[in-house]
Amino acid sequence: MSYFNAETIRRFTWFNEPEQWELEDGNLIVRTDAPTDFWQRTHYGFRNDNGHFLFLSLTGDFSLVVGAKFSPVNQYDQAGVMVRVSPSCWLKSSVEFEGSDPSKLGAVVTNSGYSDWSTQNVPVETKSLRVRVDRKGPDYSVYAWQNGWVQLRLARLLEDDGKFPVMVGPYCCSPKGSGYRVVFEEISLQSE
Repeated sequence: MSYFNAETIRRFTWFNEPEQWELEDGNLIVRTDAPTDFWQRTHYGFRNDNGHFLFLSLTGDFSLVVGAKFSPVNQYDQAGVMVRVSPSCWLKSSVEFEGSDPSKLGAVVTNSGYSDWSTQNVPVETKSLRVRVDRKGPDYSVYAWQNGWVQLRLARLLEDDGKFPVMVGPYCCSPKGSGYRVVFEEISLQSE
């Protein structure tokens, strides 16, 4: 298991850096700005590309694990892992707070500027997540830890040929209001 520290964090770059973040005891602590989100067109019609995303660029196959604890405040508060090729091609996986029981554990895949969302219900009391994304060429497998790794999604990012760099790392956002606190306590990367 790896943690955030001053050396680790220097390898990463912020996409939409939040106003409030810090490193403390090996954790990356973020308080989200609002309104922030990652979503493209489908069902709701809107396009948002202003969530907080701390990334590094990777080439080739990899496996990335992100672990987080969170204290949701507003509907749709979310935190997890993201892989980004472009504004119109990316994936994210997180627990999304719905404001009532249940919350949603899921994965969003965006291709050609349209997002889709696969979900499963989790109790509203869910306040932590451990998620993994594996890249094999242009294909991605997304897993969540539930007393073992459980596959959430198998997908292809259409703008990814499996050879050029993609942006990967933890993300969080608050579409409706501020006050969401996320503690990213694990980041583990295996790459070729």
